[in-house]
Amino acid sequence: MRNTDRAVGAVLGSAVGDALGAPFEFGLAGVFRERFPDGVGELCGGGGWDPGEATDDTQMAVLVGESLLEHGGLDLPDVFHRFRRWAAADPKDIGLQTEQVLLGGDPWDSAAAMHFQINGRAAGNGSLMRASTSAVYFAARGRAETMDAGRRIAALTHGDGAAWEGTAILHELVRVALLGEDPVAALPSTLAEVAPEHRERWATVLAPAWHPDDATEFNGAVWPCLGSAVWALRTTGSFEQALAAAVDLGGDTDTVAAVTGMLAGAVYGPDAVPSRWTSTLHVPLPGSGGRILRADDLRDLAKALTEQSGSGDRRPGSPRR
Repeated sequence: MRNTDRAVGAVLGSAVGDALGAPFEFGLAGVFRERFPDGVGELCGGGGWDPGEATDDTQMAVLVGESLLEHGGLDLPDVFHRFRRWAAADPKDIGLQTEQVLLGGDPWDSAAAMHFQINGRAAGNGSLMRASTSAVYFAARGRAETMDAGRRIAALTHGDGAAWEGTAILHELVRVALLGEDPVAALPSTLAEVAPEHRERWATVLAPAWHPDDATEFNGAVWPCLGSAVWALRTTGSFEQALAAAVDLGGDTDTVAAVTGMLAGAVYGPDAVPSRWTSTLHVPLPGSGGRILRADDLRDLAKALTEQSGSGDRRPGSPRR
């Protein structure tokens, strides 16, 4: 399987995971399997979501991807501006922390840090959910640049270094999967690149024996979200099984499934993503003139990101940390 195919799998897989999990958000564990006892899940809609409708997870990933393509690399002020325009357009769903950072009026390079300084809590999973496009884009540039990009994009909205490191880990696991290698087997070498002050906690939730029931926080936090996604990938044998396991955990189902779909899509490729899911998938994009992206648009986006990914990054600035 080609790298480009796996990249499409990552972007498309994350989006269908998002749409699959959205109707079950904040529900109890086991509800998904009660709805689909035969294991054949559908993009059923519910909870304010139409069947196949993707949430803020995929919307923000698209914004990141389009900025990367239009600027030929990571222009952090532009990404923040796109996020802010989107947030001001009243999206159907937006994380409270992300909304406060984007609409608080502070500059792009200090907004997240100011929020963290005031609130003391900024380790939500919102930096993970939007990572598919940036992970695909930076994969060709090697581990160091891939992980660094994850940290820098995360820091636009999340002031806690735990979120930066989690996003860096996710970026690297996707990069490994795009090479056709096992991302789970790459965890030890990936954790060695994590900032020392965060390494032990990440090693705990990514350990082989860890189970989502062991989580000490709601899976809207960055640690159990990524830990649950890796658990779902590690303990299942197909794309569909991984997503079903992720959604069936309950809680922040759209984001846990989006992260799971990102990893599983990169591992199993786009052909493993069921057509019954992609046929109804759609991504409304608030603040962008009423645009709605479909599965083919996401495929094209992933291919374009892969093709351009070898170009230089102009790196116009980094968030204050």
